[in-house]
Amino acid sequence: MKKIIARSQELEIFKKILTSSKAEFLVVYGRRRVGKTYIIREFFSEKSLFCEVVGLKGEPMSRQLSEFSSAVSSVFFNHASIGVPENWHAAFDLILKTVSSWNKKEPFVLFLDELPWLATLHSDCLSALDHYWNKFFSRMPHFKLIICGSAASWILDKVINAKGGLHNRLTQTLLLKPFDLGQTTEYLKYLGIRWSEKQILSLYMTLGGVPFYLDQLDKTVSLVQNINNLCFTEGGFLQTEFSKLFTSLFDMALENMRFVRAIAAQRNGIERSALLEKLKLPSGGNASARLAELEAAGFIKSYRPYGKTIRNTFYRVVDEYVLFYLRWIEGPLSSGHPFAMGYWDTKQKSPDFLSWSGLAFENICMKHIEKIRHQLGLDRIGCQYASWSYVPAKKSQESGAQVDLLIDRDDGVITLCELKFCDKKYVLDKTTAKNLLNKIEVFKSITKTSKHVEMVLISTFGLKPGVWVSEVLTKDLDATVLF
Repeated sequence: MKKIIARSQELEIFKKILTSSKAEFLVVYGRRRVGKTYIIREFFSEKSLFCEVVGLKGEPMSRQLSEFSSAVSSVFFNHASIGVPENWHAAFDLILKTVSSWNKKEPFVLFLDELPWLATLHSDCLSALDHYWNKFFSRMPHFKLIICGSAASWILDKVINAKGGLHNRLTQTLLLKPFDLGQTTEYLKYLGIRWSEKQILSLYMTLGGVPFYLDQLDKTVSLVQNINNLCFTEGGFLQTEFSKLFTSLFDMALENMRFVRAIAAQRNGIERSALLEKLKLPSGGNASARLAELEAAGFIKSYRPYGKTIRNTFYRVVDEYVLFYLRWIEGPLSSGHPFAMGYWDTKQKSPDFLSWSGLAFENICMKHIEKIRHQLGLDRIGCQYASWSYVPAKKSQESGAQVDLLIDRDDGVITLCELKFCDKKYVLDKTTAKNLLNKIEVFKSITKTSKHVEMVLISTFGLKPGVWVSEVLTKDLDATVLF
């Protein structure tokens, strides 16, 4: 078995399933390129009798069943021809009869990879699977069924959240997420890459924690050279990944890309009603389906600012690669002009880069909120997270305010977090200090909260000591806490 890096929690789930004294039905889903197939195959293939059936995108049921037959033959019949089942009921009946006659007592794992592609329209794949699991497989203690798919919204709708069928049959679900910063550092070390935390943070802003993207890195060149090679060189892997990613995941890929571009264009996210108005779409099923698909796949996230109701749902793009592609690659690429030599080395020194990095850093902080919470000593205190903003009416004398991250605590405190990306220690001068104090006062005035309100600063390299620090901040953290 190849080494599985930075997936300790997932491996514990797998171990319990494999050693369980009863039949198990596991669903694994998550973003494409995150390593679902790899981790399942590498863990189970050497610890069990392992039969892997891989769905083929866009192929008819006959082709899917042919693949099923080949997989069963390779495991049990030394690749001998066993014929192709006529339908999925016959396919699962073949598994039942074959496994029932198998006299070994080791666990048997049936891994249906990319189930959304296997379950073609009108194929009855899901109903057949439900029938055979409920009537037969669930009564076989050594039988372990694993289904997997990158089309996360399909898995959620058809399996996990479905009102009937397979919903009540599952014994375990697992959302496999991209690596966080700590896991990314661990994986890079495994790849022989030992960059500084500053470099890894910059890398994360570009690729996120997607293992397959990290596998494309060349440890013999610098971070900037890697980004140039992957993103800004003709034929670079990440230069063409965006369209391939959406096309492979969604039937309505072009429409989903249109939604993502519209959301990404708004730095602080966009309210649902404003988004639909921008796209000239009615509120209803199609728009809801597109947003649900994108959120399930991990490209966007819905949220409600502090004090807003469910009618005030906002969306923002949270996938690092997608944000990077739309900001730095797509425009020049679509114009037909080749990227100049050393394009990224030049761009990362520009004011535009610093502005974009601020947004990327906010996004990363949001994803690592539990680590921030731990550093603030709030592990045993109930918390809710939000953002908040106030825009006064035109010609008003009031001050507006924007809060990047708000932690509403059960201990009677609201912590306002100011998130700052900079290339050196942050200086809290008189002007900035007064702005932060004003932000606190505006928040208290507009929200009418009875809770104590405090301010925390989270910056890339921490805070330079100064006379205003103790007057404004309760605590300051640097980016190392995110690791």
